[in-house]
Amino acid sequence: MSDDLIHDPAGGVPRLLEIMRRLRDPETGCPWDVEQDFASIAPYTIEEAYEVADAIERDAMDELRGELGDLLFQAVFHAQMAEEAGHFDFDDVVRGIADKMVDRHPHVFGEESRDKSAEQQVVDWETIKAKERAGKAQKGALDGVAVGLPALLRAVKLQKRAARVGFDWPETEQVLDKIAEEMRELVEAREKLTATEIEEEMGDLLFVMANLARHLDVDPEAALRGANSKFLRRFKHIERELEANGKTPGQSDLTEMDALWDDAKRAEKARARETGGG
Repeated sequence: MSDDLIHDPAGGVPRLLEIMRRLRDPETGCPWDVEQDFASIAPYTIEEAYEVADAIERDAMDELRGELGDLLFQAVFHAQMAEEAGHFDFDDVVRGIADKMVDRHPHVFGEESRDKSAEQQVVDWETIKAKERAGKAQKGALDGVAVGLPALLRAVKLQKRAARVGFDWPETEQVLDKIAEEMRELVEAREKLTATEIEEEMGDLLFVMANLARHLDVDPEAALRGANSKFLRRFKHIERELEANGKTPGQSDLTEMDALWDDAKRAEKARARETGGG
């Protein structure tokens, strides 16, 4: 068995496919790789997708290159396992996505006019996808929304599907009224309901919050990632300031830490004004 392709820096995708094939060889491959299946690898695939998003969020282009490679390797891993089981191979995957992109862009690769708005292209895209779902015997309006999506993203996708068939509040104010209603129910439920019932009420509130994001044309996943990053920045400021005074958060109190939080908030807003961001 020649290792020429394995060690060829210019080997491209064929080199990666051969590396994966060798890793999965039951006789000479890596025991860990050989033991894996679709279910065991799926969490890594999701993790790598999030790490791609994280690199983009931080504008870390050198890291993004590596993260995209990790995500590509996940696709290769799944395709290799599928080939071993006789389902499909990597070429089938590539051919499938290429055919789909050509079919979904008749204004680029076909005879349709390209002279249309981005909004109209989105409508056309959804129409094509609806036809594809019909071909897969997905009859219900909500059929085909992946269960494994992040919960907030899946909530928005379910709501968009329902809205297309008229099941939606026409005004944002009605969504806000529903949020207030769900908040009241949650507060009232705290001392009366079981933990399971409280969780359900919390889920209802989060679902309506996702609906509000949709009505405001906000990506709730992106918004929450931004809020997480902001919280991390400001809490690190608290830790740095406390450390400068020989203290840790555990040796501080809420009043002191809250004041440092406000300092970080003011400093961020000042920087934003200086750079024209606010």
